[in-house]
Amino acid sequence: QVQLVESGGGLVQAGGSLRLSCAASGSISSIRTMGWYRQAPGKQRELVASITSGGRTVVPDSVKGRFTISRDNAKNTVYLQMNSLKPEDTAVYYCNADITYSRGALYYTANYWGQGTQVTVSS
Repeated sequence: QVQLVESGGGLVQAGGSLRLSCAASGSISSIRTMGWYRQAPGKQRELVASITSGGRTVVPDSVKGRFTISRDNAKNTVYLQMNSLKPEDTAVYYCNADITYSRGALYYTANYWGQGTQVTVSS
């Protein structure tokens, strides 16, 4: 069974930094795009950053220059380095990945979400 497990959230003051990690486990054959999304209370879930297996990234203007996404393909892990945090970055952050996994002799591809990790930035 494939799982995404996030870590690294917490409480930080404005201007501070946090690093989120998300590790995929299970009978994984390959992982295409991995990404981070966030959802603040009363708002829709939004993309924070994504990265392909080849290292191509997508980073919205709202976090560009402050957040950096990276991944370790050997460890099936994606990271999000968040610097210069602002109170408006407060949200639950979710890991997402497109994963190809094996079940017996067959392979399947599905999209997975982590359980979410809370990031709170105080002013």
